Amino acid sequence: MAGPVETEIKLEMAGPEAARAVVARLGARLKSPRYFEDNLLLDDAAGSLRAAGTVLRLRRVPGGGVLTYKGTRLASAGMKSRLEQETAVADADVMQGILDRLGLRPVFRYQKYRETYDWRGQEIVVDETPIGTFLEVEGDEEGIHAAAKAMGFGPSDFLTDSYIGLFLASGGKGDMVFP
Repeated sequence: MAGPVETEIKLEMAGPEAARAVVARLGARLKSPRYFEDNLLLDDAAGSLRAAGTVLRLRRVPGGGVLTYKGTRLASAGMKSRLEQETAVADADVMQGILDRLGLRPVFRYQKYRETYDWRGQEIVVDETPIGTFLEVEGDEEGIHAAAKAMGFGPSDFLTDSYIGLFLASGGKGDMVFP
């Protein structure tokens, strides 16, 4: 299956103010001001998507939603790369009902506040989650390295796990939602 490949890293930050300060020093341009996201990972009763190393996510955002398919991880030096296909959804509740009728049920829910920036064609986001604040840098490998270096980070700082992986590694149980 051909399609766009998403390549990204995460960087753990001390908090949202520290993350914004790093992005401001970089001179990145704000694309989307802070907004709330509510994400559902879905799978069938047999866990077929998880077993295949793929993800189906329904994201609720102000004004609608986004349905995303993520393929298996691709070989990438110290970064997370995978096929990603997504489409806007006018009504996330209706889409969830359709997916439910197809036998796809929520298996994990996670929330975050996100703001998005652009720096030299690389997307940099500040994600405030229940387990901490992260900068996520997405783009091409050379650009990701350049952005990380300009922010004072190197490959040893790169996190390539998903938010569910980081949540479980931190001892989280259930869903990753704000109180």
